[in-house]
Amino acid sequence: MRELTIEKIAEICNGKFYKGDKTQNQEISSITTDSRKIENDCMFVAIKGERADGNKFIAKAYEDGALVCLSENEPDANDVTVSENKGYIVVKSCFQALKDIAEFYREVMQTKIVGITGSVGKTSTKEMLASVISEKFNTLKTQGNFNNEVGVPLTLFRLREEHELAIVEMGISDFGEMSRLGKIVKPDMCVITNIGQCHLENLGDRDGVLKAKTEIFNFLKEGGKAFLNGDDDKLATVKEVNGLKPVFFGFDKKNDVYATDVDTKGLAGTSFTAVTPNGKMKIRVNVPGHHMVSNALAAVAIGLELGLNEKQIAAGVAAFKPVSGHSSIVETKHFTIMDDCYNANPVSTKAGIDVLIQTDERKVAILGDMFELGADERKMHYDVGEYAAKKGIDCIICAGELAKEYYDGAKAAGKKENLYYFPSRDEAIENLKDIVKANDAILVKASHGMKFEKIVEVLKQM
Repeated sequence: MRELTIEKIAEICNGKFYKGDKTQNQEISSITTDSRKIENDCMFVAIKGERADGNKFIAKAYEDGALVCLSENEPDANDVTVSENKGYIVVKSCFQALKDIAEFYREVMQTKIVGITGSVGKTSTKEMLASVISEKFNTLKTQGNFNNEVGVPLTLFRLREEHELAIVEMGISDFGEMSRLGKIVKPDMCVITNIGQCHLENLGDRDGVLKAKTEIFNFLKEGGKAFLNGDDDKLATVKEVNGLKPVFFGFDKKNDVYATDVDTKGLAGTSFTAVTPNGKMKIRVNVPGHHMVSNALAAVAIGLELGLNEKQIAAGVAAFKPVSGHSSIVETKHFTIMDDCYNANPVSTKAGIDVLIQTDERKVAILGDMFELGADERKMHYDVGEYAAKKGIDCIICAGELAKEYYDGAKAAGKKENLYYFPSRDEAIENLKDIVKANDAILVKASHGMKFEKIVEVLKQM
């Protein structure tokens, strides 16, 4: 990793450096917080987490090839004897050290970066954009959902000389977090997908969400552009970003890039015409959902900004595939499963229901609790249950404490048959075989903490 020698790392994070006299000027090969991913000449950061204490794995990290270890503990406290061929750095906070090192490394590499944030659709938009941009550039992207104050530094540490562009997902749950992430990433461009009802226990309301998300504007590189969903009423109020007009995308014709001639093909996806300042282009998204068209429009807008041509953009959108748990379609012998269980809020859950109703099969929605919605969480669950019933979902299975509100909302909306409530996920699993039927189309949706991926696995085995 360019310019990241042991000596320099200690300087960056104001650490106390032990031994490693023969290697202090050697650049490390990589940085990891996972002791299972040690490679020769890497740096292992011993983070003490809720489930595991990285300090317990320092000796093994050296055995497996680590050149240096970073810890909040003195070597003796970890029963470690440091040799002249290995380095050991003691810092006040490993979490802060990660951010400090990442901030330095980002400036060293000077790779062009697109930062992505928003309440819903960050990961899908990131994947869509990466699929498009990779048609022209060697592109690094956030893996999975490494989008917080640990994940973002680990993403930047993967930058190498060959990368021409990076797409970094940035997730927050409170005020100030985006500023801390923005200070590290310093994006050349940023995308905000929408302002939804997420993390309201900290952010209060959607105006609070807007304020927290738009902290990213303060850290855009000079001349950097913001790409915003113009269909979102909150984002539409942003008139300029650092003296520049944002680029708006969406369905409304007032946007700079918008969709027309939208042809929905059920679970097979959607085709549409993207109208841009450069003209029109035919686009096909091979994944279902109105929201996926919006994600594609963001990719079209940024692709044009980066100089991609129509053929490259269309090919990139067509090649897009969602990651597991993010609106991915799983075909089994008996079911079509919409695996959308990584996260949930009222907007994304209603969007999942909208996709489900496009199917010809019996429509089953398995809905779990949505977390971090603040004081109105019960009403929001009730409204979603009511929405599912009014949309004509054939069978609604509600699982979780808050999910009782789905049940009550659906019942109040006139749903009388094939409506079930279970206090827990496991109770729902125990009864699934008596509820679902062959050839069902099934939406599985809940916040990540509900671990509804277990329901997906059970359905796959039926």
